Amino acid sequence: MVKARRNRRGMRLAIRDLPLAWGDAERAGDRERTGIGDRTLFILVVALTLFGIVMVYSASAVLAAERYGTQYYFLARQTAWAMIALLALFVVMRVDYHLYQHPRLLALLVIGTLLLLVAVFFFPAVNGAHRWIRWGSLSFQPSELARFVLIVFLAAHLDRRIPAGIKRAELTFLPCALVAGAMMGLVALEPDLGMALSLGLILLVMFFIVRVPLRHQAMLGVGAIPLLVWLIVHVDWRWERILTYFDPWQDPRGSGFQAIQSLIALGSGGITGVGFAQGKQKLFFLPELHTDFIFAHIGEELGWMGTSAVLLAFGFLLWRGMRIAGRAPDTFGMLLGSGIVAAIVAQALVHMSVAAGLFPVKGTPLPLISYGGSSLLITMVEIGVLLNIAHHARPDDV
Repeated sequence: MVKARRNRRGMRLAIRDLPLAWGDAERAGDRERTGIGDRTLFILVVALTLFGIVMVYSASAVLAAERYGTQYYFLARQTAWAMIALLALFVVMRVDYHLYQHPRLLALLVIGTLLLLVAVFFFPAVNGAHRWIRWGSLSFQPSELARFVLIVFLAAHLDRRIPAGIKRAELTFLPCALVAGAMMGLVALEPDLGMALSLGLILLVMFFIVRVPLRHQAMLGVGAIPLLVWLIVHVDWRWERILTYFDPWQDPRGSGFQAIQSLIALGSGGITGVGFAQGKQKLFFLPELHTDFIFAHIGEELGWMGTSAVLLAFGFLLWRGMRIAGRAPDTFGMLLGSGIVAAIVAQALVHMSVAAGLFPVKGTPLPLISYGGSSLLITMVEIGVLLNIAHHARPDDV
């Protein structure tokens, strides 16, 4: 069992005693720290974001010119979102991560997120799904926020319950399952089954870390697996995607089109790619190339070397992030950091697996690289929290 760890001074700090923002930690004189908790991770994140802007432009220029009359439409929007996201990262990484343990703030985050997940149903559907809250030309996807809020809630709740006994279902399992289940249910109704499953994966990862008894975790499977099977089998287009996954060539111009074109993009890139901005799939062959299939576009234009670099970058992010989580000064920081890293890397792996034909087609953005403001903003906020956790480790630990 994971034992509740104390901070480096041997005791937990009360919320009211914590430096909550804007460099108070340095002025408090607890220990000398750098402004950025982990410069290596920060540089990696900025590099991936800049790389994403370039690749989004390359993938979307033709579509933007056709649809909006200028090839810079998606480039301008992604650049603007990147600037906002970087600003959010700088703000969040200066806020002491212990603040998120405060019961009132935690309740506000959970209730606010649930209300946003309900609010999406009052906005017009896009491609048959209610996933966005729109205000003019701006849009926000609350399910992205739900991922972050669920991680914060689980980390705070599990940290609080460890001393009382992690094996007590009424204290540990049921509250976590209820909050996660409510979010998963609302997201699945949008419908976005993939994101709902991602939330469930986060729950299982956090339970695994603190070693919640397997019998409690099995209870999730008893209820979730039959429901999942029903949601797939009784929804025609989902079942069609499963069948297409096994044999996309049975309908190459229909349900298998995206999977086949993605494989063609990756295969045509070879070792070094066809060259930047020289790809052919963006000529209206592969839909959603700048969002759901940006990895395939990277493979076509930059080849095996480009896709390998992206894979290695996320592998390095995984190592660096788990290193930060493992050296957090308390259990809450460890759980919070682990959940953030697991969520980001798992999403990246799903995106790359879809592009490579290893997973059924699912609209999942590649973190920090794909076009999309909500995904980029929330990912940057999560990275900011991770950097703040590193900021609180001992100087010789970072």
